[in-house]
Amino acid sequence: MAQTEKKGGLLRKSSASKKPLKEKVVLMYDEIFTTEDPSKCNPRFWEELFLMKVNLEYLEGKLEALDGEELMKIKDNINCLFQHCIQALGEEHPIRVVNALQTLCALIRGVHQKNKSTSGFDIINMLVGFDKAELCMKNLMESLDTLLCAEGSESLKSLCLKLLLCLVTVTDNISQNTILEYVMINSIFEAILQILSSPLSRREHGYDAVVLLALLVNYRKYESVNPYIVKLSIVDDEPTLNGMGLVIAQALSEYNRQYKDKEEEHQSGFFSAITNMVGSMFIADADEKISVQTNEAILLALYEAVHLNRNFITVLAQSHPEMGLMTAPSSPVPTTPVTPLGTTPPSSDVISSAELPLDADVQTSNLLITFLKYSSIVMQDTKDEHRLHSGKLCLIILTCIAEDQYANAFLHDDNMNFRVNLHRMPMRHRKKAADKNLPCRPLVCAVLDLMVEFIVTHMMKEFPMDLYVRCIQIVHKLLCYQKKCRVRLHYTWRELWSALINLLKFLMSNETVLLAKHNIFTLALMVVNLFNMFITYGDTFLPTPSSYDELYYEIIRMHQNFDNLYSMVLRLSTNAGQWKEPASKVTHALVNIRAIINHFNPKIESYAAVNHISQLSEDQVLEVVRSNYDTLTLKLQDGLDQYERYSEQHKEAAFFKELVRSISINVRKNLAFNTLSQELLLKEFSTIS
Repeated sequence: MAQTEKKGGLLRKSSASKKPLKEKVVLMYDEIFTTEDPSKCNPRFWEELFLMKVNLEYLEGKLEALDGEELMKIKDNINCLFQHCIQALGEEHPIRVVNALQTLCALIRGVHQKNKSTSGFDIINMLVGFDKAELCMKNLMESLDTLLCAEGSESLKSLCLKLLLCLVTVTDNISQNTILEYVMINSIFEAILQILSSPLSRREHGYDAVVLLALLVNYRKYESVNPYIVKLSIVDDEPTLNGMGLVIAQALSEYNRQYKDKEEEHQSGFFSAITNMVGSMFIADADEKISVQTNEAILLALYEAVHLNRNFITVLAQSHPEMGLMTAPSSPVPTTPVTPLGTTPPSSDVISSAELPLDADVQTSNLLITFLKYSSIVMQDTKDEHRLHSGKLCLIILTCIAEDQYANAFLHDDNMNFRVNLHRMPMRHRKKAADKNLPCRPLVCAVLDLMVEFIVTHMMKEFPMDLYVRCIQIVHKLLCYQKKCRVRLHYTWRELWSALINLLKFLMSNETVLLAKHNIFTLALMVVNLFNMFITYGDTFLPTPSSYDELYYEIIRMHQNFDNLYSMVLRLSTNAGQWKEPASKVTHALVNIRAIINHFNPKIESYAAVNHISQLSEDQVLEVVRSNYDTLTLKLQDGLDQYERYSEQHKEAAFFKELVRSISINVRKNLAFNTLSQELLLKEFSTIS
């Protein structure tokens, strides 16, 4: 018996038959692409069409093959098809609804593809016609809303979300997508919230729902009142906010798990064995191969939730028993949801035990810990553009958290202690920290560790100035809270001081190269003022009097770096160049640091001479410091505990426009190739009752 082959809507018997036979649905598409009304000869045409399995490839290809003029000739039939698709969404038979949803996807994408090359027609007019646009789009949005909120098929809900994502991302710049005006007017916000608040719906559709919401929030956000922004900012329903947090935590956890798996696979490989033999000469190069695709879409969703909704801040610190984080999960039953866009989903709402802290005594985690781990991975390598954007967005999210009073309260809470295993970049001059030695500390310690890690590991030729500025600002904001609330944090402050001094040293060593691209004095001033903050207010927030003594010891021990910095800024502030003003600000900011150095150095030298000691120990220097505080005179500096609050619209608009554009392209690409296969859907609706 001859085998039948199928390609591009053609059926061909592989033996004798010469003329290919077309599928019935393809013949029906061909009728739509004529200037005649297809229902003239066949009154049941539209009814029959939606019983046929959609051929997406053929329908989109047919639309793309036409030029603008040809498309305008069949506009009435395109309008008719669009309207009948919307009517079919109200049908009882799910097969018709599935086929209508898929046809709408093909139509929207196909017509938008044409618009890229020919702007001789309006998209809305081409799809629905101006005269019927408002009513048609209202009916479409209401039908999608009904399907999303109904208790029916999960596959139908999934396809509704795919259609909405298709609708939102057909243009690279979503703010130029005029169809979204109808999505603004006919809101599906409540339907998205319902998905997030229901455990079953969330497990199946949570990822797509969260990405859709993040994109809708960014539609013309600076130009007009976006109802999704307004509504998201006032959500106070706990199950809904927790549901959103669970979806984000799940996606970030999956990234962390994939990275950890690749890292372990990498370390156990042959290259690792060679590296161990020769020493750590090649370790940085080896690490570059560990790469997992970053997930900017889910990070954007986290940002919008943190930035817009004060109530969401509480979600960051909540443990998730539903995800198996309060206790080790006992044989979770995996499900297989439709693959979301741009990432591989976790198997269910239960996060694998790999996400648990490694120490057996600690079985709790939360969204903030998962986010900090994610940040520690993506911020390692900022040479790649996607990772640079991800790293910047991580720091923006942390900036919003560091400014929030409630977030600071739980960050600094002594009763909320965690072991947070951050990823550390392999470096030649340090050993890998043993995970089991991590102490249990308030969460702010992990944030500070992340900042210190970034400062230490990114002093390079392609200097990420913007990220360094954000990093120092986050530290400053945390210190302002500690000073204001007199929180005495038991932290290894020496590591921070050492990192900051080494940063100043790097800026001075690379003055010529860096000044060609950056105003390094802005960063230098911020670093110097962090030291001024410790000097002026350290007695109110450093954990012990000896911590304050150690601060002075570090300044005295590393005095050469501060002396060199003073010489550099003095030189540039006395010249009439472009750096005169910013350099002079650093000169003035160094006054107390120089006073400390000039006051204690002669005392230390005198102590050494009297006691005939060539090199003093740390304890001996500290003894000199403690006994000579009384005669030290410092100037009171104003504004050290003040900062400018984060503002997206004025400073970050360009970054977010570019980021959303990149996410839109990525979502569309993944939607096109991964998620519109009909086989799974039709299996569910194999019989029509």
